[in-house]
Amino acid sequence: MSVDATTVRRIAHLARIAVSDAEVPHLQGELNAMLAFVEQLSEVNVDGVEPMTSVTPMEMKKRADVVNDGEIADVIVRNAPDTVNGFFLVPKVVE
Repeated sequence: MSVDATTVRRIAHLARIAVSDAEVPHLQGELNAMLAFVEQLSEVNVDGVEPMTSVTPMEMKKRADVVNDGEIADVIVRNAPDTVNGFFLVPKVVE
């Protein structure tokens, strides 16, 4: 894939970058070099290669997935002005 001068000006406009006519050929060469490198990367055979999340092997720390009340429900409900059976009691606002 190759970038022409019109495309360079369009990219500069979209990026809100002021580009003079003298800079267009240089930027055109830079963009073409980047695209050539990306095309070169697509030639690499990655069959059987697992995706990486980090360059160093590590496992995320995980806690057990269990349902509990945090064992502090009584402490939390104690802050409420009014409770019933361990739940907050609030005034009715919808008829």
